[in-house]
Amino acid sequence: MRISTFFPAKSACFLVWAIALLQPMAVSHAAESAARPGAKIVFLVSSQEDSNSYESGRTIPPFAEMLKKDHGYQTTVLTATMPDSKASFARGFDAVAKADLLVIFVRRLGLPPEQLMTIKNHLNAGKPVVALKTANHGFAVRGDFFPGHIPWYEFVADVLGAENRGYAGGAGGMGVKVVPASRDHPIVRGLPATWQSGGNQYLSAPLLDRRATVLLEGTVQGRVEPIAWVRMAGESRVFYTSMGHPADFDDPLPHFRTLLLNGIRWALGEH
Repeated sequence: MRISTFFPAKSACFLVWAIALLQPMAVSHAAESAARPGAKIVFLVSSQEDSNSYESGRTIPPFAEMLKKDHGYQTTVLTATMPDSKASFARGFDAVAKADLLVIFVRRLGLPPEQLMTIKNHLNAGKPVVALKTANHGFAVRGDFFPGHIPWYEFVADVLGAENRGYAGGAGGMGVKVVPASRDHPIVRGLPATWQSGGNQYLSAPLLDRRATVLLEGTVQGRVEPIAWVRMAGESRVFYTSMGHPADFDDPLPHFRTLLLNGIRWALGEH
């Protein structure tokens, strides 16, 4: 599949986070030995002014710094301007064209055509993408958008292989379970069979891509949904998880951060 080049008309506690980062990631020896230091990873995040962005502008920078310091990756974090429907990445966007991997954690951005085209070209070149939580409506502008800024409504279906079907809350958070059939997948290697997330549940079932490999399921009030999966978008490896709530990053237990590190390594072909 080739990503279309045509555009449609249309807080958590820092102390806990710091302590959690000191805990060793539960990653296999095989993954460690296969790691390719120096891969260029670019993170695209929403502005901290966006109250619905799940604090991606706060949680991603220290995670990216950990990847650089502890694992030798070259990481860049680019933050979108506000408002969402008239967004852009004002500084350093040339890093996207040079990236080995894009990690996308944005919501409802309308971007300048040349910036959106650069993201599409990354995929057209067969390069991988990791996407978190709000990426399932990452470029789906709601309502009118400003002249010179365009959406990419097809990103969710064409790249993530899914559809944004809403979300469910719950005071008790979400139960997370590794899908038994995926127990040997490298992204879930080193993770417990079950754990509790303090985040909410996104609704994605059924996935549009029936060939996607579901890795994790989340349960809230008896409702079970896929919350992490992998697929191919053309020649590009894609890992998506609807986790990424601040409670996941700030959890003293390293499960979510291990999941994300493993997903990055898988996307880069290091597993």
